[in-house]
Amino acid sequence: MEPLIAMLVIPLALGLASYASPRPRATQALTLGGGLAVLALSALLVAQGTSPRSSMGGLLYLDSLSVVLLAAVAIVYATSSVFAIGYLRSEERAGDFPRYVRSFYSLLNFFAFTLLLVPATDNLGLLWAALELTTIVSALMVGLEGTDSALEAAWKYILIASAGLALALLAVVLLYASGTPSLGSSYQPRWTALLGNADRLQPRTVSLAFLLALIGFGTKAGLVPMHTWLPDAHSEGPTPVSALLSGALLADAMYAVLRFNAIAVRALGPDFSRTLLLVFGFASLLLSALFVLRQHNFKRLLAYSSIEHMGVLAVGTAFGSPLASYGVALHVLTHAATKSMAFYGAGSILRKLKTREIGKVKGLLHIAPATGLLFLAAALALSGLPPFGVFRSEFLILAGGSSRAGGWFVPAALLIALVNLAFLGVFRYTNGMVLGAPPASVRRGEPSRWMMGVALAGDQRP
Repeated sequence: MEPLIAMLVIPLALGLASYASPRPRATQALTLGGGLAVLALSALLVAQGTSPRSSMGGLLYLDSLSVVLLAAVAIVYATSSVFAIGYLRSEERAGDFPRYVRSFYSLLNFFAFTLLLVPATDNLGLLWAALELTTIVSALMVGLEGTDSALEAAWKYILIASAGLALALLAVVLLYASGTPSLGSSYQPRWTALLGNADRLQPRTVSLAFLLALIGFGTKAGLVPMHTWLPDAHSEGPTPVSALLSGALLADAMYAVLRFNAIAVRALGPDFSRTLLLVFGFASLLLSALFVLRQHNFKRLLAYSSIEHMGVLAVGTAFGSPLASYGVALHVLTHAATKSMAFYGAGSILRKLKTREIGKVKGLLHIAPATGLLFLAAALALSGLPPFGVFRSEFLILAGGSSRAGGWFVPAALLIALVNLAFLGVFRYTNGMVLGAPPASVRRGEPSRWMMGVALAGDQRP
Protein backbone atom coordinates (compact mmCIF):
# COMPACT_ATOMS: atom_id res chain seq x y z
CA MET A 1 0.00 0.00 0.00
CA GLU A 2 3.00 2.29 0.42
CA PRO A 3 3.13 3.05 -3.35
CA LEU A 4 -0.43 4.40 -3.14
CA ILE A 5 0.47 6.74 -0.29
CA ALA A 6 3.49 7.95 -2.26
CA MET A 7 1.31 8.51 -5.33
CA LEU A 8 -0.86 10.86 -3.31
CA VAL A 9 1.94 12.61 -1.44
CA ILE A 10 4.05 13.40 -4.52
CA PRO A 11 1.60 15.67 -6.42
CA LEU A 12 0.36 17.26 -3.19
CA ALA A 13 3.91 18.18 -2.16
CA LEU A 14 4.75 19.34 -5.67
CA GLY A 15 1.68 21.56 -5.73
CA LEU A 16 2.92 23.37 -2.62
CA ALA A 17 6.51 23.49 -3.90
CA SER A 18 5.42 24.85 -7.30
CA TYR A 19 3.46 27.65 -5.70
CA ALA A 20 6.45 28.65 -3.57
CA SER A 21 9.12 28.33 -6.26
CA PRO A 22 10.20 31.52 -8.06
CA ARG A 23 12.07 29.59 -10.78
CA PRO A 24 9.95 28.34 -13.72
CA ARG A 25 12.53 25.84 -14.99
CA ALA A 26 12.88 24.25 -11.56
CA THR A 27 9.11 23.98 -11.29
CA GLN A 28 8.92 22.30 -14.68
CA ALA A 29 11.65 19.82 -13.77
CA LEU A 30 10.04 18.94 -10.43
CA THR A 31 6.64 18.35 -12.00
CA LEU A 32 8.15 16.26 -14.78
CA GLY A 33 9.95 14.10 -12.23
CA GLY A 34 6.82 13.80 -10.11
CA GLY A 35 4.65 12.79 -13.04
CA LEU A 36 7.08 10.09 -14.12
CA ALA A 37 7.42 8.86 -10.52
CA VAL A 38 3.64 8.54 -10.17
CA LEU A 39 3.50 6.62 -13.45
CA ALA A 40 6.20 4.23 -12.20
CA LEU A 41 4.32 3.74 -8.91
CA SER A 42 1.12 2.95 -10.77
CA ALA A 43 2.98 0.29 -12.74
CA LEU A 44 4.25 -1.11 -9.44
CA LEU A 45 0.68 -1.33 -8.12
CA VAL A 46 -0.33 -3.25 -11.23
CA ALA A 47 2.62 -5.61 -10.76
CA GLN A 48 1.69 -6.21 -7.11
CA GLY A 49 -1.69 -7.63 -8.14
CA THR A 50 -5.25 -6.45 -7.75
CA SER A 51 -6.50 -8.26 -4.65
CA PRO A 52 -8.52 -5.85 -2.46
CA ARG A 53 -6.50 -4.25 0.31
CA SER A 54 -6.72 -1.18 2.53
CA SER A 55 -4.56 0.90 4.84
CA MET A 56 -4.63 3.93 7.14
CA GLY A 57 -7.56 2.52 9.06
CA GLY A 58 -9.53 1.86 5.89
CA LEU A 59 -9.16 5.41 4.62
CA LEU A 60 -7.28 4.21 1.53
CA TYR A 61 -8.44 1.23 -0.49
CA LEU A 62 -7.36 -0.62 -3.62
CA ASP A 63 -9.01 -3.22 -5.80
CA SER A 64 -8.81 -4.08 -9.48
CA LEU A 65 -11.07 -1.23 -10.61
CA SER A 66 -9.29 1.44 -8.58
CA VAL A 67 -5.91 0.26 -9.91
CA VAL A 68 -7.19 0.74 -13.46
CA LEU A 69 -8.32 4.29 -12.67
CA LEU A 70 -5.05 5.12 -10.91
CA ALA A 71 -3.12 3.92 -13.97
CA ALA A 72 -5.28 6.04 -16.28
CA VAL A 73 -4.72 9.17 -14.18
CA ALA A 74 -0.99 8.46 -13.90
CA ILE A 75 -0.64 8.12 -17.69
CA VAL A 76 -2.25 11.50 -18.35
CA TYR A 77 -0.47 13.22 -15.44
CA ALA A 78 2.95 12.03 -16.62
CA THR A 79 2.41 12.85 -20.29
CA SER A 80 0.87 16.25 -19.54
CA SER A 81 3.89 17.16 -17.39
CA VAL A 82 6.10 16.45 -20.42
CA PHE A 83 3.86 18.22 -22.93
CA ALA A 84 3.48 21.30 -20.71
CA ILE A 85 7.19 22.07 -20.99
CA GLY A 86 7.02 22.64 -24.73
CA TYR A 87 3.54 24.13 -24.55
CA LEU A 88 4.49 26.83 -22.05
CA ARG A 89 7.90 27.75 -23.42
CA SER A 90 6.29 29.62 -26.31
CA GLU A 91 5.03 32.10 -23.70
CA GLU A 92 8.38 32.75 -22.05
CA ARG A 93 8.72 36.19 -23.61
CA ALA A 94 5.62 37.39 -21.76
CA GLY A 95 6.37 39.53 -18.72
CA ASP A 96 4.10 37.57 -16.37
CA PHE A 97 5.51 34.17 -17.39
CA PRO A 98 7.03 33.27 -13.97
CA ARG A 99 3.74 34.02 -12.21
CA TYR A 100 1.74 32.11 -14.80
CA VAL A 101 4.03 29.07 -14.58
CA ARG A 102 3.83 29.09 -10.78
CA SER A 103 0.02 29.11 -10.88
CA PHE A 104 -0.17 26.60 -13.71
CA TYR A 105 2.09 23.96 -12.17
CA SER A 106 0.71 24.42 -8.69
CA LEU A 107 -2.83 23.82 -9.93
CA LEU A 108 -1.70 21.00 -12.26
CA ASN A 109 -0.18 19.07 -9.36
CA PHE A 110 -3.10 19.73 -7.03
CA PHE A 111 -5.44 18.58 -9.80
CA ALA A 112 -3.47 15.35 -10.16
CA PHE A 113 -3.69 14.80 -6.39
CA THR A 114 -7.48 15.13 -6.38
CA LEU A 115 -7.80 12.87 -9.44
CA LEU A 116 -5.70 10.18 -7.73
CA LEU A 117 -7.63 10.49 -4.47
CA VAL A 118 -10.98 9.60 -6.09
CA PRO A 119 -10.16 5.93 -6.85
CA ALA A 120 -7.91 5.56 -3.80
CA THR A 121 -10.75 5.29 -1.26
CA ASP A 122 -13.91 3.24 -0.85
CA ASN A 123 -15.50 5.78 1.49
CA LEU A 124 -18.28 7.25 -0.65
CA GLY A 125 -18.28 10.49 1.32
CA LEU A 126 -14.55 11.00 0.75
CA LEU A 127 -14.97 10.03 -2.90
CA TRP A 128 -17.60 12.75 -3.29
CA ALA A 129 -15.39 15.30 -1.53
CA ALA A 130 -12.45 14.42 -3.81
CA LEU A 131 -14.61 14.93 -6.90
CA GLU A 132 -15.75 18.29 -5.54
CA LEU A 133 -12.11 19.26 -5.10
CA THR A 134 -11.45 18.34 -8.73
CA THR A 135 -14.16 20.82 -9.71
CA ILE A 136 -12.61 23.67 -7.76
CA VAL A 137 -9.05 23.09 -8.96
CA SER A 138 -9.89 22.33 -12.59
CA ALA A 139 -12.23 25.33 -12.88
CA LEU A 140 -9.34 27.57 -11.81
CA MET A 141 -7.19 25.96 -14.49
CA VAL A 142 -9.84 26.37 -17.20
CA GLY A 143 -9.94 30.11 -16.49
CA LEU A 144 -6.18 30.44 -16.05
CA GLU A 145 -5.54 32.21 -19.35
CA GLY A 146 -7.93 35.00 -18.33
CA THR A 147 -9.75 35.49 -21.63
CA ASP A 148 -13.46 36.26 -21.62
CA SER A 149 -14.32 32.92 -23.19
CA ALA A 150 -12.12 31.00 -20.72
CA LEU A 151 -13.64 32.75 -17.71
CA GLU A 152 -17.15 32.16 -19.05
CA ALA A 153 -16.37 28.46 -19.57
CA ALA A 154 -14.94 28.16 -16.03
CA TRP A 155 -17.97 29.85 -14.49
CA LYS A 156 -20.37 27.64 -16.47
CA TYR A 157 -18.39 24.58 -15.42
CA ILE A 158 -18.56 25.49 -11.73
CA LEU A 159 -22.30 26.12 -11.80
CA ILE A 160 -23.29 22.97 -13.66
CA ALA A 161 -20.79 20.61 -12.04
CA SER A 162 -21.61 21.86 -8.54
CA ALA A 163 -25.33 21.41 -9.17
CA GLY A 164 -24.66 17.86 -10.32
CA LEU A 165 -22.46 17.09 -7.34
CA ALA A 166 -25.15 18.42 -5.00
CA LEU A 167 -27.41 15.67 -6.33
CA ALA A 168 -24.54 13.20 -6.00
CA LEU A 169 -24.12 14.15 -2.33
CA LEU A 170 -27.82 13.51 -1.79
CA ALA A 171 -27.31 10.12 -3.44
CA VAL A 172 -24.52 9.30 -0.96
CA VAL A 173 -26.73 10.33 1.96
CA LEU A 174 -29.68 8.27 0.70
CA LEU A 175 -27.54 5.21 0.07
CA TYR A 176 -26.18 5.50 3.60
CA ALA A 177 -29.71 5.94 4.96
CA SER A 178 -30.88 2.82 3.12
CA GLY A 179 -28.66 0.75 5.39
CA THR A 180 -29.31 2.38 8.75
CA PRO A 181 -32.42 0.27 9.64
CA SER A 182 -30.42 -2.96 9.40
CA LEU A 183 -26.81 -1.85 9.92
CA GLY A 184 -27.32 0.88 12.51
CA SER A 185 -26.66 4.59 12.30
CA SER A 186 -22.93 4.52 13.09
CA TYR A 187 -21.51 2.41 10.26
CA GLN A 188 -19.12 3.96 7.76
CA PRO A 189 -20.45 4.72 4.24
CA ARG A 190 -17.86 2.48 2.62
CA TRP A 191 -18.51 0.87 -0.72
CA THR A 192 -17.24 -2.51 0.50
CA ALA A 193 -19.60 -2.50 3.50
CA LEU A 194 -22.60 -1.44 1.43
CA LEU A 195 -21.85 -3.99 -1.29
CA GLY A 196 -21.44 -6.79 1.25
CA ASN A 197 -24.77 -5.93 2.87
CA ALA A 198 -26.66 -4.96 -0.29
CA ASP A 199 -29.43 -7.49 0.38
CA ARG A 200 -30.17 -5.65 3.66
CA LEU A 201 -30.55 -2.20 2.10
CA GLN A 202 -33.96 -0.63 1.46
CA PRO A 203 -34.69 -1.20 -2.25
CA ARG A 204 -36.69 1.98 -2.93
CA THR A 205 -34.09 4.18 -1.30
CA VAL A 206 -31.30 2.43 -3.24
CA SER A 207 -33.13 2.97 -6.53
CA LEU A 208 -33.54 6.69 -5.83
CA ALA A 209 -29.90 6.94 -4.71
CA PHE A 210 -28.68 5.33 -7.92
CA LEU A 211 -30.81 7.62 -10.10
CA LEU A 212 -29.44 10.70 -8.32
CA ALA A 213 -25.88 9.32 -8.49
CA LEU A 214 -26.19 8.69 -12.22
CA ILE A 215 -27.44 12.23 -12.81
CA GLY A 216 -25.04 13.85 -10.34
CA PHE A 217 -21.82 12.03 -11.13
CA GLY A 218 -22.96 11.75 -14.74
CA THR A 219 -22.88 15.54 -14.89
CA LYS A 220 -19.15 15.42 -14.12
CA ALA A 221 -18.73 12.59 -16.62
CA GLY A 222 -20.39 14.61 -19.37
CA LEU A 223 -23.34 12.29 -19.96
CA VAL A 224 -26.20 13.79 -21.96
CA PRO A 225 -28.20 15.89 -21.13
CA MET A 226 -25.91 17.13 -18.30
CA HIS A 227 -22.98 17.63 -20.68
CA THR A 228 -23.30 21.32 -21.58
CA TRP A 229 -20.29 22.48 -19.54
CA LEU A 230 -17.91 20.02 -21.17
CA PRO A 231 -17.34 21.38 -24.71
CA ASP A 232 -16.62 24.89 -23.39
CA ALA A 233 -14.32 23.84 -20.55
CA HIS A 234 -12.35 21.32 -22.60
CA SER A 235 -11.88 23.67 -25.53
CA GLU A 236 -11.01 26.85 -23.60
CA GLY A 237 -8.59 25.51 -21.00
CA PRO A 238 -4.84 25.11 -21.64
CA THR A 239 -4.17 21.92 -23.59
CA PRO A 240 -2.59 19.95 -20.68
CA VAL A 241 -5.73 20.75 -18.68
CA SER A 242 -7.95 19.57 -21.55
CA ALA A 243 -6.05 16.28 -21.58
CA LEU A 244 -6.53 15.79 -17.83
CA LEU A 245 -10.21 16.72 -18.04
CA SER A 246 -10.99 14.32 -20.89
CA GLY A 247 -8.58 11.51 -20.11
CA ALA A 248 -8.76 11.41 -16.31
CA LEU A 249 -11.56 13.50 -14.78
CA LEU A 250 -14.38 12.02 -16.86
CA ALA A 251 -13.15 8.52 -16.04
CA ASP A 252 -13.08 9.37 -12.31
CA ALA A 253 -16.70 10.50 -12.47
CA MET A 254 -17.70 7.31 -14.29
CA TYR A 255 -15.81 5.36 -11.61
CA ALA A 256 -18.24 6.74 -9.02
CA VAL A 257 -21.17 5.66 -11.22
CA LEU A 258 -19.67 2.16 -11.50
CA ARG A 259 -19.39 1.89 -7.71
CA PHE A 260 -23.04 2.87 -7.24
CA ASN A 261 -24.07 0.53 -10.05
CA ALA A 262 -22.44 -2.47 -8.36
CA ILE A 263 -24.46 -1.82 -5.19
CA ALA A 264 -27.68 -1.22 -7.13
CA VAL A 265 -27.28 -4.47 -9.10
CA ARG A 266 -26.67 -6.44 -5.91
CA ALA A 267 -29.60 -4.81 -4.06
CA LEU A 268 -32.18 -4.47 -6.85
CA GLY A 269 -31.15 -6.84 -9.60
CA PRO A 270 -29.63 -5.69 -12.89
CA ASP A 271 -32.70 -4.39 -14.75
CA PHE A 272 -33.20 -1.02 -13.04
CA SER A 273 -29.66 0.34 -13.33
CA ARG A 274 -29.17 -1.31 -16.74
CA THR A 275 -32.14 0.53 -18.22
CA LEU A 276 -30.97 3.90 -16.94
CA LEU A 277 -27.41 3.34 -18.13
CA LEU A 278 -28.62 2.38 -21.61
CA VAL A 279 -30.83 5.48 -21.84
CA PHE A 280 -28.09 7.92 -20.78
CA GLY A 281 -25.41 6.02 -22.71
CA PHE A 282 -27.23 5.97 -26.03
CA ALA A 283 -28.39 9.57 -25.61
CA SER A 284 -24.73 10.57 -25.14
CA LEU A 285 -23.65 8.55 -28.16
CA LEU A 286 -26.35 9.99 -30.41
CA LEU A 287 -25.95 13.65 -29.47
CA SER A 288 -22.15 13.56 -29.52
CA ALA A 289 -22.14 11.91 -32.95
CA LEU A 290 -24.47 14.58 -34.35
CA PHE A 291 -22.37 17.40 -32.89
CA VAL A 292 -19.15 15.83 -34.13
CA LEU A 293 -20.59 15.97 -37.64
CA ARG A 294 -21.18 19.74 -37.33
CA GLN A 295 -18.07 21.16 -35.67
CA HIS A 296 -15.86 24.13 -36.55
CA ASN A 297 -13.44 24.05 -33.58
CA PHE A 298 -11.05 21.09 -33.39
CA LYS A 299 -10.77 21.18 -29.58
CA ARG A 300 -14.57 21.12 -29.29
CA LEU A 301 -14.53 18.22 -31.75
CA LEU A 302 -12.37 16.26 -29.32
CA ALA A 303 -14.59 17.34 -26.42
CA TYR A 304 -17.68 15.90 -28.08
CA SER A 305 -15.67 12.76 -28.82
CA SER A 306 -15.14 12.47 -25.05
CA ILE A 307 -18.91 12.52 -24.51
CA GLU A 308 -19.17 9.71 -27.05
CA HIS A 309 -16.66 7.58 -25.18
CA MET A 310 -18.41 8.13 -21.85
CA GLY A 311 -21.52 6.87 -23.59
CA VAL A 312 -19.58 3.77 -24.64
CA LEU A 313 -18.58 3.19 -21.01
CA ALA A 314 -22.19 3.58 -19.84
CA VAL A 315 -23.50 1.13 -22.45
CA GLY A 316 -20.70 -1.32 -21.75
CA THR A 317 -21.51 -1.20 -18.03
CA ALA A 318 -25.17 -1.83 -18.84
CA PHE A 319 -24.25 -4.94 -20.85
CA GLY A 320 -22.89 -6.31 -17.59
CA SER A 321 -21.21 -9.46 -18.89
CA PRO A 322 -17.68 -10.31 -17.71
CA LEU A 323 -16.32 -9.71 -21.22
CA ALA A 324 -18.04 -6.32 -21.50
CA SER A 325 -16.83 -5.35 -18.02
CA TYR A 326 -13.27 -6.21 -19.02
CA GLY A 327 -13.76 -4.09 -22.13
CA VAL A 328 -14.98 -1.17 -19.99
CA ALA A 329 -11.86 -1.34 -17.80
CA LEU A 330 -9.61 -1.52 -20.86
CA HIS A 331 -11.51 1.34 -22.49
CA VAL A 332 -10.77 3.58 -19.51
CA LEU A 333 -7.05 3.08 -20.13
CA THR A 334 -7.10 3.28 -23.92
CA HIS A 335 -9.30 6.36 -23.94
CA ALA A 336 -7.11 8.10 -21.34
CA ALA A 337 -3.96 7.51 -23.39
CA THR A 338 -5.45 8.17 -26.82
CA LYS A 339 -7.60 11.19 -25.98
CA SER A 340 -4.75 12.91 -24.15
CA MET A 341 -2.54 12.37 -27.20
CA ALA A 342 -5.23 13.81 -29.47
CA PHE A 343 -5.40 16.92 -27.29
CA TYR A 344 -1.62 17.20 -27.31
CA GLY A 345 -1.79 17.14 -31.10
CA ALA A 346 -4.49 19.81 -31.01
CA GLY A 347 -2.35 21.91 -28.69
CA SER A 348 0.60 21.60 -31.04
CA ILE A 349 -1.59 22.77 -33.94
CA LEU A 350 -2.87 25.67 -31.87
CA ARG A 351 0.66 26.74 -30.99
CA LYS A 352 1.76 26.43 -34.62
CA LEU A 353 -1.17 28.11 -36.40
CA LYS A 354 -2.71 30.26 -33.61
CA THR A 355 -6.25 29.11 -34.39
CA ARG A 356 -8.84 26.60 -33.18
CA GLU A 357 -10.89 26.81 -36.38
CA ILE A 358 -10.95 23.61 -38.41
CA GLY A 359 -11.46 25.50 -41.67
CA LYS A 360 -8.22 27.44 -41.16
CA VAL A 361 -6.07 24.33 -40.72
CA LYS A 362 -4.92 22.73 -43.97
CA GLY A 363 -1.91 20.76 -45.12
CA LEU A 364 -0.47 19.74 -41.75
CA LEU A 365 1.57 17.08 -43.50
CA HIS A 366 3.40 19.85 -45.35
CA ILE A 367 3.57 22.41 -42.51
CA ALA A 368 4.47 20.04 -39.65
CA PRO A 369 4.72 16.43 -40.87
CA ALA A 370 5.19 14.78 -37.48
CA THR A 371 2.35 16.77 -35.93
CA GLY A 372 0.06 15.95 -38.86
CA LEU A 373 0.79 12.22 -38.84
CA LEU A 374 0.45 11.86 -35.08
CA PHE A 375 -2.76 13.90 -34.94
CA LEU A 376 -4.21 11.74 -37.71
CA ALA A 377 -3.13 8.57 -35.88
CA ALA A 378 -4.75 9.80 -32.64
CA ALA A 379 -7.98 10.61 -34.48
CA LEU A 380 -8.07 7.18 -36.12
CA ALA A 381 -7.34 5.54 -32.76
CA LEU A 382 -10.19 7.45 -31.10
CA SER A 383 -12.49 6.31 -33.89
CA GLY A 384 -11.86 2.69 -32.92
CA LEU A 385 -9.87 1.54 -35.94
CA PRO A 386 -7.35 -1.31 -35.67
CA PRO A 387 -4.59 -1.75 -34.63
CA PHE A 388 -5.14 0.82 -31.89
CA GLY A 389 -6.18 0.01 -28.33
CA VAL A 390 -9.63 1.63 -28.53
CA PHE A 391 -10.55 -0.90 -31.22
CA ARG A 392 -9.83 -3.76 -28.87
CA SER A 393 -11.72 -2.29 -25.90
CA GLU A 394 -14.77 -1.40 -27.99
CA PHE A 395 -14.67 -4.82 -29.65
CA LEU A 396 -14.70 -6.50 -26.23
CA ILE A 397 -17.65 -4.38 -25.13
CA LEU A 398 -19.56 -5.25 -28.30
CA ALA A 399 -18.68 -8.93 -27.99
CA GLY A 400 -19.79 -8.90 -24.37
CA GLY A 401 -23.11 -7.31 -25.30
CA SER A 402 -23.72 -9.56 -28.31
CA SER A 403 -22.97 -12.70 -26.32
CA ARG A 404 -25.75 -12.06 -23.82
CA ALA A 405 -28.96 -13.99 -24.27
CA GLY A 406 -32.30 -12.22 -24.32
CA GLY A 407 -32.37 -9.73 -27.15
CA TRP A 408 -29.09 -7.83 -26.72
CA PHE A 409 -28.40 -7.82 -30.45
CA VAL A 410 -30.30 -4.56 -31.00
CA PRO A 411 -28.37 -2.52 -28.35
CA ALA A 412 -25.08 -3.92 -29.68
CA ALA A 413 -26.04 -3.04 -33.27
CA LEU A 414 -27.09 0.45 -32.17
CA LEU A 415 -23.75 0.93 -30.43
CA ILE A 416 -21.92 -0.03 -33.64
CA ALA A 417 -24.02 2.38 -35.71
CA LEU A 418 -23.51 5.38 -33.40
CA VAL A 419 -19.78 4.78 -32.95
CA ASN A 420 -19.38 4.65 -36.72
CA LEU A 421 -21.42 7.83 -37.13
CA ALA A 422 -19.00 9.64 -34.81
CA PHE A 423 -16.09 8.13 -36.74
CA LEU A 424 -17.35 9.71 -39.95
CA GLY A 425 -17.29 13.17 -38.38
CA VAL A 426 -13.86 12.81 -36.79
CA PHE A 427 -12.30 11.36 -39.93
CA ARG A 428 -13.91 13.96 -42.20
CA TYR A 429 -12.47 16.92 -40.33
CA THR A 430 -9.12 15.34 -39.48
CA ASN A 431 -8.57 14.34 -43.08
CA GLY A 432 -9.19 17.91 -44.21
CA MET A 433 -6.81 19.32 -41.60
CA VAL A 434 -3.95 16.95 -42.35
CA LEU A 435 -4.17 16.90 -46.15
CA GLY A 436 -4.69 19.67 -48.66
CA ALA A 437 -2.65 22.70 -49.68
CA PRO A 438 -1.02 24.55 -46.76
CA PRO A 439 -1.22 28.32 -46.35
CA ALA A 440 1.70 29.98 -48.08
CA SER A 441 2.39 32.28 -45.14
CA VAL A 442 3.04 29.47 -42.62
CA ARG A 443 6.63 28.47 -42.00
CA ARG A 444 7.42 24.75 -42.11
CA GLY A 445 8.54 23.10 -38.87
CA GLU A 446 7.37 21.34 -35.72
CA PRO A 447 6.17 23.54 -32.84
CA SER A 448 8.19 21.77 -30.13
CA ARG A 449 10.29 18.64 -29.62
CA TRP A 450 8.78 18.21 -26.17
CA MET A 451 5.25 18.22 -27.55
CA MET A 452 6.16 15.84 -30.38
CA GLY A 453 7.96 13.44 -28.07
CA VAL A 454 5.01 12.91 -25.77
CA ALA A 455 2.60 12.57 -28.71
CA LEU A 456 4.81 9.88 -30.27
CA ALA A 457 5.01 8.02 -26.95
CA GLY A 458 1.22 7.96 -26.76
CA ASP A 459 0.66 6.25 -30.11
CA GLN A 460 -1.16 3.40 -28.33
CA ARG A 461 -1.61 -0.07 -29.78
CA PRO A 462 -2.96 -3.15 -28.03
